[in-house]
Amino acid sequence: MTDPTRVPVVIGVGDLRSGRAGAPADPREPLDLIHEATLAAIADSGADLATRIDTIHAIKTASWNYDDLPGLLAERLGATPEHTSTTPIGGHWPAALLDRIGHDIAAGTSTVALLVGGEAQASATNSYKAGTDPVTLGWTTAPGGPAPISNKDLGSPAMQRAGMIVPTRVYPLFENRLSHDLGHSREKSLDWSATLYAAFSEFAAENPASWNPERRTADDIRTIAGKNRLVTDPYPLMVNAMPFVDQAAAVVVTSLAVAREFGVPDDHLLYVWGGAGATEPSDVLARGDFGRSAALDDALRRTLSASDLRPGDFDIIDAYSCFPVVPKLLIEQLGLPRDTVPSVTGGHSFFGGPLNSYTLHSVVSVAKRLRQDGELALVHGNGGYLTYQHVVVLGCAPHTDGYVGDPEHVLLEPSAPETATDYSGEVQIVTATAEFGRDGNPSIGFLVGLTPDGRRISGQTDATGAAVLAAGADIVGETVHVTDDGGILTVTRIEHLCPEEYRS
Repeated sequence: MTDPTRVPVVIGVGDLRSGRAGAPADPREPLDLIHEATLAAIADSGADLATRIDTIHAIKTASWNYDDLPGLLAERLGATPEHTSTTPIGGHWPAALLDRIGHDIAAGTSTVALLVGGEAQASATNSYKAGTDPVTLGWTTAPGGPAPISNKDLGSPAMQRAGMIVPTRVYPLFENRLSHDLGHSREKSLDWSATLYAAFSEFAAENPASWNPERRTADDIRTIAGKNRLVTDPYPLMVNAMPFVDQAAAVVVTSLAVAREFGVPDDHLLYVWGGAGATEPSDVLARGDFGRSAALDDALRRTLSASDLRPGDFDIIDAYSCFPVVPKLLIEQLGLPRDTVPSVTGGHSFFGGPLNSYTLHSVVSVAKRLRQDGELALVHGNGGYLTYQHVVVLGCAPHTDGYVGDPEHVLLEPSAPETATDYSGEVQIVTATAEFGRDGNPSIGFLVGLTPDGRRISGQTDATGAAVLAAGADIVGETVHVTDDGGILTVTRIEHLCPEEYRS
């Protein structure tokens, strides 16, 4: 039998919201929310273990800047951890760090670890809109203020040249290529998204930490009207992540030996089997395939192989869901039926999208569900522009070999064709989308295409080009004429002659 001092188990979970959509609470800084979530997680464990904590990992908070969030939290808890860290930006980090904690406990370098994260973007935004600096409300100045974002965080020089610099512009490019590869029209793509997210809203409605726990039907989501405007084709607002939330979560992980020492009941334990992660080039234009995630393929393959599991073995699958293409890719790449609902948390649109911390809330929701029903769960985290992928397996019973994960990310090489810049001529559309203004009309288009000699061209268009590319998945694969002037594209549809016209 595996040494219980080397078997990692989740013994306590906690998460919360402060206020909710349409009903904001008094402003609270992320540290306060995280501290409250941590106390809830410790209480959930039933163990008085604050002084035993030797590791605190914090997910980077984007709504407020901290030099040493783990140290500030440790001071409040009366803990003296030997190991602390704060992650960079990335929604994959909760899964990756849970995997890392499992590894460290299995290696004997940690025995009691905290994994925490939280955001107060709603409070921060509302305060600034009211003309109030949160510092005047007593928020921590260490150093305080919004966390800085560099140009590098927005995208590579090639992406910036093409205007593909924010998630709302990039993820639809993956969506439309995936839809084309699956043989789905633009409308069928939207129907799947609406059906999937309506199911997510059912879970959000039952989750006490949800930011917007209102049930939504598929018709609500697919209908472009009122506040549910089209943001970037084919995504209406209701399927975009909602980052303006005040939410926090915490997870306590110990060795099985420590859990038994504290008398934690067996039916309360959640075993960390382990997982795997992979990273694609941060430049999405350096990747060869927009209809698949090579990093997700790699992470899933290694995880299933190490744990000796098949996709159908999981009772629960909880996917990252900042945009519909992410859970769709997980469903497709696991080979699951398309009516699979990969969430028990509620999704970024309805549960809320606390930036880098969403998957930590997923761990909390999965733990609570597994305690009630089921045996095995797969939790998925996604970061960047489908750049970072990490999955981790959690079970109600231990794996026969204890921890079997690999927290080190595999780095994948660029696989894109040679780039063509300032090109003029015919291009076959690899993927395309259009961003819509608040007036409901397409304002900017984005295109990735292939020249006849196999080079890749990418760029942005004006409103005229956007009107062409707004067909989304329905125009992918077509040949158009493109003129590239420094990343600004003029796009013209090619009128193909019928056979009779050719003969004449």
